[in-house]
Amino acid sequence: MNVKVDEALYVIERVRHLTESTYVLRFSRNGMEFNPGQHLVLGLPGSSELREYSIYSGIHDDFLEVLIKEVDDGVVSRQLKSIKPGDKLEVRGPYGFFLTESGISRPARLLFISSGTGIAPFHSYIRSNPEVDYQVIHGVRKMEEAYDIRHYKKGSLQVCTSRDNQGDFEGRLTDYLLEVDIDSHRQVYLCGNSNMIFDAMDILRARGIPQRQIFTEVYF
Repeated sequence: MNVKVDEALYVIERVRHLTESTYVLRFSRNGMEFNPGQHLVLGLPGSSELREYSIYSGIHDDFLEVLIKEVDDGVVSRQLKSIKPGDKLEVRGPYGFFLTESGISRPARLLFISSGTGIAPFHSYIRSNPEVDYQVIHGVRKMEEAYDIRHYKKGSLQVCTSRDNQGDFEGRLTDYLLEVDIDSHRQVYLCGNSNMIFDAMDILRARGIPQRQIFTEVYF
């Protein structure tokens, strides 16, 4: 059973910068239990500006982490980027049912498809279940945005880069889906921007993946 910690102040432990605009925020867990795929609502204490971020850490970690990309009009993403260890953070949640409402079978054969920071819930699931049979397809602009690639089993992650040739595949994630062999028995989970998800779903269905095996979480 999950114990919900609805709202409290948490302590920042670390800010780990992955690129100029993307970072991992680590903070105290405060006994919170969660399922991989759930999200938290975060912001500075007392602020009316709060935003949703998928949990990036695993269920066995003694801390919580979220993966955040700073955006030009993102008030919270800019505020949290400058936060320091020891500072307080307002946290609400966890919320959501992505990766749980579908009832992942055991043993599962999973295909995780993500764009940008949409890889966060899959990172959480894999960190929580390292023995699972999985493949990850991650679509990014440049290879530097392939976050924490060493956290995945060798051969289990395919990075598609649309603006450089440093990835496993040069081009968009959807272009890769048109070329690669897809195991029709895998449960498929997609997370990221809506355009990628809608296009990828059309390709997957056309290539024989039943709709009942496809699950989505749209970021924007």
